[in-house]
Amino acid sequence: MALTKEERLALINENLAEVLNPEIIEDVLDRGETLKIYWGTATTASLFREWLSLNADGLMRLEANSGLSAPHPLQIMKIAQFLQAGAAVKVLLADVHAFLDNLKAPIELVEERAKYYRFCITALLRAVNVPVEKLEFVQGSSYQLTPKYTMDVYKLCSITSSHDARKAGAEVVKQTDNPPISGLIYPLLQAIDEEYLGVHAQFGGVDQRKIFALAKDVLPRLGYKERAHLMNPLVPSLSAGKMSSSEPNSKIDLLDTPDVVARKVKKANAAPKQVHENGLISFVEYVLLPASELLDGERCFKVEKDGETLVYKDIEALKKDYEADVLSPQALKPAVTESLNRLLAPIQAEYQASQEWQETTKKAYPAEQPKEKKVKKVKDRGNRRPAVKPEEKGATEEKGTTNAMENLSVN
Repeated sequence: MALTKEERLALINENLAEVLNPEIIEDVLDRGETLKIYWGTATTASLFREWLSLNADGLMRLEANSGLSAPHPLQIMKIAQFLQAGAAVKVLLADVHAFLDNLKAPIELVEERAKYYRFCITALLRAVNVPVEKLEFVQGSSYQLTPKYTMDVYKLCSITSSHDARKAGAEVVKQTDNPPISGLIYPLLQAIDEEYLGVHAQFGGVDQRKIFALAKDVLPRLGYKERAHLMNPLVPSLSAGKMSSSEPNSKIDLLDTPDVVARKVKKANAAPKQVHENGLISFVEYVLLPASELLDGERCFKVEKDGETLVYKDIEALKKDYEADVLSPQALKPAVTESLNRLLAPIQAEYQASQEWQETTKKAYPAEQPKEKKVKKVKDRGNRRPAVKPEEKGATEEKGTTNAMENLSVN
């Protein structure tokens, strides 16, 4: 059944924090054209190997200053909604950006990680029954190394001050005491990508707003048209503790078993009666409720409590019950675990059935080899004479005596 313009706009705009130039999107829909949206991800982080971050910096940040976003459930659900609304979505696997952003990943691993991202994103969209015919992956280096693109980057460099470039990338490019020039070029590339990908809109987090503002300003100065910008919010984390790469409980792996997921969600921080900054409730709002509509045709989040089933069709009803302590953290966590495992199950099955995906994973994220401990050598200074093996000692002494006698006779 074909969706109306209003229904498409509702899917596109749901759960967004802000939209710049919304009239561009409406105009495309009024003309009956296919809306084209691009979303970029720098192929650096572990992606869905650390799919659901439990760190205190926010669910949408796998690591601080993540540049082009590392995919998270909220963003994948938005891409799913874009596709459901009939839009064509281009996923930019930004390998060149990954190289420019302070060398977050070794350049030799970037290409393998780009392949890994394709597998993960496609599998997640299939898991919520979204058609992927209008989903396209584009590797940045396929066009970002061409002469025309390079010339446009030079033009942008000539009309953009270092102050504006630094300001645009302040929240997304890794900041250091002595930053490389690549950090200034990074936001310029993200702006010009809109033209070369041939889209009507770019999707990203609110932390990229300054880059979007830069694009609105500089693209017309190169003779290119403005685009719309769709921004998702940064939502609370599931844990009050700081994420640590050495702490496996601080993140949920795409391939975690149901028992492991249950254990990790159980440790998530969720104060009773507190809705604000509650990561579990935000996860239900931005991921699980939209996913249920894609899977079942209607929004529904169920919680089993004291022998009865609480059914929530919208997040406001859930928040109201949580504030009144009708819904407790002890009841909410198992419900989140069940819904999350439902999402992960088909993805894990697809992974197990794909030898290519498994091999790509090994190449993209090779196991770290244990470092050999250096054994400190004991220096035997002795009498500062060259060491002599025991079996050679007699012969050496005899030779030394002979030479000494010969030298004496010469003298």
